[in-house]
Amino acid sequence: MEPLRVLIADDHPLFRSGMRALLDAVPNIVVVGEATSGEEAVELAARLQPDVVVMDLQMPGVSGVEATRRILEAGPSVGILMVTMFEDDYSVFAAMRAGAKGYVLKDTAEEDMLHAIRAVGRGEAIFSPAVARRVRDFFKGVRSGADAQAVPARAFPELTAREREVLDLIAQGLSNPEIATRLYLSPKTVRNHVSNIFAKLQVADRARAIVRAREAGLG
Repeated sequence: MEPLRVLIADDHPLFRSGMRALLDAVPNIVVVGEATSGEEAVELAARLQPDVVVMDLQMPGVSGVEATRRILEAGPSVGILMVTMFEDDYSVFAAMRAGAKGYVLKDTAEEDMLHAIRAVGRGEAIFSPAVARRVRDFFKGVRSGADAQAVPARAFPELTAREREVLDLIAQGLSNPEIATRLYLSPKTVRNHVSNIFAKLQVADRARAIVRAREAGLG
């Protein structure tokens, strides 16, 4: 049986040394390298071809989410296990959208961490219990609220589906940061959507956009 090849990507030396010590003591797992930044993680993943990358969410320069996206663009078979101290919805779903197979917290017990690494190595999706509850609650909420939050498909055909969704939330009175949190988008992406909406609707400000949206049944 071929050993599982693991790349550790974290900017904290203490975490890297602890993770290496844990993995070095386990049969059939080999640490093939360590990266201290997102950019280095992308480069080492391309050169070393690991089976699993244990990736810190917050890396200097290129973030763990962006590094995950780049690694998987070059090698879709690599399993990414996001390891972090953050379990907020934005971080969890950003990692999922980037293609991470797993998401566990750094204070996870050693046995559970090893289980997560092996599971990702087998191509399975795995989350720590706290994160799994967030994912479950999110999709439960999506199912129960889908009809109530549906955006009229015929309203403003010049807008994309995402822009109509953003406009609907604007009409509900949400701010850009609140929209970013609700849709699991970055604040910059929301600002770009809002600018596009204003241009397409030919309105000068948020108040006029809200009036147009509510006249069309949004909000």
